[in-house]
Amino acid sequence: MSYLVHTAHWQFFGLVLSVVGFILTVATSGVDDWRVWYVDDKSIITSGMAWIGTWRACFYSNVLETAKFCRRINIRDSFVPPEIAAAQVLCMMAIPVGIAANLVAGYAVRLAYFNIDGGHVRLFFSSAGALNFLTSTCSLIPVCWNTRSVLENRTIDFPPEFLLPPAPYKQELGLGITTGIGSSVLLIISGLLFLAYSQTRQSKSSKHGTGGTEGKNRGDTNLSTAALDTNSMRKGTDNLALKLEDKL
Repeated sequence: MSYLVHTAHWQFFGLVLSVVGFILTVATSGVDDWRVWYVDDKSIITSGMAWIGTWRACFYSNVLETAKFCRRINIRDSFVPPEIAAAQVLCMMAIPVGIAANLVAGYAVRLAYFNIDGGHVRLFFSSAGALNFLTSTCSLIPVCWNTRSVLENRTIDFPPEFLLPPAPYKQELGLGITTGIGSSVLLIISGLLFLAYSQTRQSKSSKHGTGGTEGKNRGDTNLSTAALDTNSMRKGTDNLALKLEDKL
């Protein structure tokens, strides 16, 4: 029976990275602060900062009814820039693909650790690696696109109900972009570990070294000796003491 546990230790570590990376990917799509805007007019935005995410734009205010004022960003809105629209689509695509990647990787680790060798362990690991690369791509494209918009200080023409100025005087990268970069790195490393899987089989009998073979040979020798002694007893041998008495 093939012994595969020793071949999948790095892939188990890759599965852990894949799960953590997927959790960060989900968090990336949900946080509000992809882009941090700093504004001059603090009459409404009393904190001086606004957070632009993929789904909402928010800021804190002391003059409004709610301390945190948010407005939802819809992909069908005419003012939505292409980088935010792409983030909404690709981040939603990354979630089911990431789920599939972790399920396939978990099944492959199970096959290896329970020595269920049907010749498909490497295939499942390769599939999980490809799905992880696809997940990281879906997350990394909008992250890099929005990063470029922040570095170039691009503005968004929000409608009046958002209560946001037409342009900030400064922008910074928010937690969403940082989290997206971290999740993509973890998924890429995990995918490389899955693709690097090498299925080197080892039989369970050889796992114990040459001691088992020596013990078997020693046991065979003892059995042979015992068989010879039994045969000699069946044939009968002369008693040396009786022969000596006869001579005397």
